[in-house]
Amino acid sequence: MTAAPMPDPGGLRERAASALIGARERTRLLTGCVDERELTAQHSPLMSPLVWDLGHIGNQEEQWLLRAVAGQEPLRPAIDSVYDAFEHPRAERPSLPLLTPKEARAYVADVRSRVLDVLDAAPADGDGGPLTQSCFAFGMIAQHEQQHDETMLITHQLRRGPAALTAPEPPPAAPDTALLPAEILVEGGPFTMGTSTEPWALDNERPAHPCFVPSFFIDTLPVSNGAYLRFIQDGGYEDPRWWHPEGWDQVRRHSLAAPLFWRREGSTWTRRRFGVEEPVPEAEPVLHVSWYEAEAYAAWAGRRLPTEAEWEKAARHDPVSGRSLRYPWGDEDPTPEHANLGQRHLRPAPVGAYARGASRRGVRQLIGDVWEWTASDFLPYPGFRAFPYREYSEVFFGPGHKVLRGGSFAVDPVACRGTFRNWDLPVRRQIFSGFRTARDAEPT
Repeated sequence: MTAAPMPDPGGLRERAASALIGARERTRLLTGCVDERELTAQHSPLMSPLVWDLGHIGNQEEQWLLRAVAGQEPLRPAIDSVYDAFEHPRAERPSLPLLTPKEARAYVADVRSRVLDVLDAAPADGDGGPLTQSCFAFGMIAQHEQQHDETMLITHQLRRGPAALTAPEPPPAAPDTALLPAEILVEGGPFTMGTSTEPWALDNERPAHPCFVPSFFIDTLPVSNGAYLRFIQDGGYEDPRWWHPEGWDQVRRHSLAAPLFWRREGSTWTRRRFGVEEPVPEAEPVLHVSWYEAEAYAAWAGRRLPTEAEWEKAARHDPVSGRSLRYPWGDEDPTPEHANLGQRHLRPAPVGAYARGASRRGVRQLIGDVWEWTASDFLPYPGFRAFPYREYSEVFFGPGHKVLRGGSFAVDPVACRGTFRNWDLPVRRQIFSGFRTARDAEPT
């Protein structure tokens, strides 16, 4: 006899089911558009074979939702070590006894069918413990799968060969783009940073806390390819004045001269994008630059990268009400009119697009298109508490990782909020990263 479904206050159970199903549809697309040889190959030592990501998605879902939430016995305990991301660096994963593509697909399907039954019966009010409060564990796993979908999309960008993915073009820049100011003033003062109320916010986004930020100016738009080309043409990669010493060392050791995937053909710059060679589109936000490259450009331009707190205040603070919003445009979830998210398009939209997604001060494209490097190290907020495991955030805290904010075209809305924090090593270029710049406001 099947138990009656539990009550669903706030529709969180329905939302979790939708998020899990949407993530799985995207996973199927990313793993079903290439053959078995491509699935098992390692396309870059920086990335796992696609089939490892697939098995890892299923294993994490089993461990957290079937074992931790539902108390079920392990389905395949022998593979836990194989799919432990902390036990095996990416470069080693092709040599592991991975599930074959057929086995991995069967495993993730079996796990998912059981998970949906668990979700239907799980309490959403916390009676089953903190993992079930507001269906948190289910939202966490949907975000985890979408994060690996973004990782798999990066692998698709790194793979050689013909295009395997297609998508429609993003919308053009808004008609008023040429009239926008280059920068916008964000007045100094306190605001509420982070969140204590977003039901699926991860531990590093919590808790909400007051933060004071002095007045500053921030770019209205992300830095474009055209603007970055001027940095290149002015000898930006040849002048150590603009570079952090470690960044300059990277330039010399790896002969860097442009963003990743760019190459010069005579007087023209081209780029490779998901198997297609094309001229670099000057109107798009610059993509595939490291933190060192972003910082060097900012120094060359006489500016700097915004701090993480500055970025969040520009994105969330409503100067009229004084309240911190969920997103730049307000509290409602993103729509295709607000932001370029969810792999709806396979490229950023031109700078100036998505006027409906602007912040209350008029800053555009803070959500979607490209992850934006900030000046800040990845550190815990005051009152941080690791949940549900230290390895999600806590082990990465410190000066070794820099914070990125805002999401990219490859990020699903379930894993993107005004409070969402991403982080990576400052040398990383394969990620969908760009930036905007800032400067101090003159004292009044």
